[in-house]
Amino acid sequence: MRMWPPLRKTRANQSAPAPESTVKLEATSIPVEEADSEYSVQLARLAAIVESSDDAIVSKTLDGVIRSWNAGAARLFGYEAEEVIGKPITLIIPPDLQQEERQILEKLKRGERIDHFETMRITKDGRRIAISLTVSPIRNSRGQIVGASKVARDISERQRAQEALRASERQLAVEAEALVKLNEWSSRLWRCRGLKEGLDEMLTAAIELIGADQGYIQLPGEMPGVYAIAAHRGFNKDSLELFRAVSAEDDSACGRALRNRQRVVIEDVELDTLYEPLREVARAAHHGALVFTPLLDGERAPLGILSVHFRAAHRPTDQALRRLDLYARQASDFIQRCKTEQILLQSEASLREADRRKDEFLALLAHELRNPLAPIRYALATTKKAGRTLEQQKRAEEVIERQVVHMTRLLDDLLDVSRITRGTLELKKGRTELTSVLGAAIEAARPMLDAKQHTFSLDLPMQAVRLEADPVRLAQVFSNLVINAAKYTDAGGHIQLRAAQEGNEVVVTVRDNGIGISADMMPRLFTLFSQAHCALGRSEDGLGVGLALVRGLVTLHGGRVEARSDGVDKGSEFIVRLPLGVVTPEASDLEVDADRVPAAKLRIMVVDDNRDSAELCATFLELSGHQVKTAFTSRRALELAEIFQPHALLLDIGLPEVNGYELAQKIRATSWGQDVFLVAVTGWGQAEDRRRAFEAGFDQHLTKPIDPETVESLLQSIAAGMASAEQERRDDEPGRVPQS
Repeated sequence: MRMWPPLRKTRANQSAPAPESTVKLEATSIPVEEADSEYSVQLARLAAIVESSDDAIVSKTLDGVIRSWNAGAARLFGYEAEEVIGKPITLIIPPDLQQEERQILEKLKRGERIDHFETMRITKDGRRIAISLTVSPIRNSRGQIVGASKVARDISERQRAQEALRASERQLAVEAEALVKLNEWSSRLWRCRGLKEGLDEMLTAAIELIGADQGYIQLPGEMPGVYAIAAHRGFNKDSLELFRAVSAEDDSACGRALRNRQRVVIEDVELDTLYEPLREVARAAHHGALVFTPLLDGERAPLGILSVHFRAAHRPTDQALRRLDLYARQASDFIQRCKTEQILLQSEASLREADRRKDEFLALLAHELRNPLAPIRYALATTKKAGRTLEQQKRAEEVIERQVVHMTRLLDDLLDVSRITRGTLELKKGRTELTSVLGAAIEAARPMLDAKQHTFSLDLPMQAVRLEADPVRLAQVFSNLVINAAKYTDAGGHIQLRAAQEGNEVVVTVRDNGIGISADMMPRLFTLFSQAHCALGRSEDGLGVGLALVRGLVTLHGGRVEARSDGVDKGSEFIVRLPLGVVTPEASDLEVDADRVPAAKLRIMVVDDNRDSAELCATFLELSGHQVKTAFTSRRALELAEIFQPHALLLDIGLPEVNGYELAQKIRATSWGQDVFLVAVTGWGQAEDRRRAFEAGFDQHLTKPIDPETVESLLQSIAAGMASAEQERRDDEPGRVPQS
């Protein structure tokens, strides 16, 4: 390898012009003619490389005086070569790094090279820039160190990128730590065993997460649209009262957050114009900044609101608010889960309670049905005794009738409650006088009042009180209340019924001095099959449907009923309020009065697979003067009816082989059966059962057990209709004068 001779020094003030192929080195020009041709080419090439380099290339003496300055140095530091050559290198070194230059020179003098030293330098306009510096010693032909060359590269962009990367890494580390904490807080929340514990955990996490001083959570209260504090932290009693409840309709920041379903941040309560109306409240509570975060369900409906407060003005970072949002979602899910669990627990408890009341009801039903069966059996046995007197026979018959009426009433009450529950019970409203309704109710309750020797007092208004109501159903309401009072009052008690008109309402009160009502029983008093435990030992308890029936019938009339009691053994009071309503004119009596229709002999068929029922019904009808045939199967009924051709058929629906619906259709399909009056007799009394009966061709639907008087009245109506039709036929005969 050829060693190029070192460059010679010339004086800076040499006046000889420099040819074009020269490079400024040590402020001198090197004539090309002094070197051989090859040396000149290499020198020119080196000068071109130095001049065109993007890096700053500078040479200096061991005293730190600048001897050369390329275009890259001019671009980097802002000085042209003429401005800096001959001047100390400290021109571009910050004052606080001057010692650094002395250390570099010391190393150079020892022949050491400095590689990629990162430091700061100052530009002409005073900017500090980051550079990577490589410094090498310059030796003369004798190997002596006579100066130094510096290569400086601008690393500002790289440092900014590195700093940005480091900042990003720091931020990621912070975020990762925050997410770990967030996960920990979420895990702690989901380990909570109830809503109250969970709310306290939410506050602890939210306050720590965003660096707040205080906080509270508000959940829906008793009033619709109003949210009340369910958990709080850091508040004393007085300051807590300032934020006790909030409405979504309020103009407060909390109200806006609820209404708009988005967070509201008050960075400084003293400067926020929208918060001005509540500024005094914030000052009193020592609040400087507030953050209100609505807790929303999956449909974005508000579940509550999480509020955190700062004692001084504060601007939460976007990252902190984002983490708060993430946690708020977890909190919302937790609240929803707790509510769902609460609903499930309540449903489970309700099911258990319903199951318990069902079991209790079945036991009561068995008890109540057995009670009348015992005297009925004794009465039947009495009627079979040979030595019975007429008085004993009459008494036995009265017992049977009374007990059957009692059983019928039990079943009717059950059916009525069922109809009310399903919304199928229809009222037959008309102009009703209150006194007559109450008289019917007292008459129905009189046996119970007399049996227990109660004193009964009645207080009625002097003037007549009329209302639009179903008199039968209202009498049922008040008789139930009076009978209920009589049942649960010890013998010799006092029962009072009072009625009065108050404004547009009729108020009827039934008061007794009986066993009273306990506080725990009061909420379920009107629930089906509910009875107070202290009443279960009474022989006349009933099925626990009476008060449920009362409430249902009163509600259907547009009224309301309530119960009052001071407690056990302190009596009770039931108050019924009914609207007067609009009294309609009394309708004309267009129905045929059965008492005025003379009895007519009818051909009647009774079809029932229960032989006892069919034969006893036939006996009753025969004693009423009718001609009766019985059949126990559908096939026999169809054969016998074709021969007998009855005026009316009483058909049981639950017949074997062919049921009553199908049998009715077969009868209607015959020539003789088109005008027969068909009566469905069944234990099924729902609206759907009635509809099926009429669709099958029945004219009437009666539910077992049937009151004999109802059957007799129906047959008289049929006879009256037949008589009227016969009279019209005769009047239409040619040459016959109609009778008036």
